[in-house]
Amino acid sequence: MTIRLAVAADIPKIMNLVSKVVPLMRAAGNFQWGDDYPNPEVFANDIIIGQLWVTELEDKLVGVSAITTDQDPEYADAGWDINEKAIVTHRLAVDPDCQGMGIARALMNQAEAVAKASGISILRVDTNSENMATQALFPKLGYQFSGEISLAKRPGLRFFCYQKLL
Repeated sequence: MTIRLAVAADIPKIMNLVSKVVPLMRAAGNFQWGDDYPNPEVFANDIIIGQLWVTELEDKLVGVSAITTDQDPEYADAGWDINEKAIVTHRLAVDPDCQGMGIARALMNQAEAVAKASGISILRVDTNSENMATQALFPKLGYQFSGEISLAKRPGLRFFCYQKLL
């Protein structure tokens, strides 16, 4: 398994991955992603600013994650001081054919490595209230549940917030 920064040439493969993940999310009642988000422009911007990571397994792109310092204003509703510098994981996805192989864990570990390299001691992530896989994963990685929020950009949905202090 290889984790590396994404390049523009990866976008079609990333969108193929997203097209495999979204129907499964919807089937599970998780409407966090759809036809409008995430889109190639979002991923292209992540690549331009050097915050999109991909996982490859045997030369196949099987995972993606934006490892950012972007905190939504609503994070304050989880009791977080959004003026504190934090590494925040967004747009985490794993190829359904490769789930259970530690790919999401590896991408979350990459977020921790980025935090340490940046001298940042706070890791944050949010997930849709219907995403049972991430709700099981994050506590196993040492993240603590911080609260439930709504996001203006995804009306009608609820999100659980998790934080890890290094």
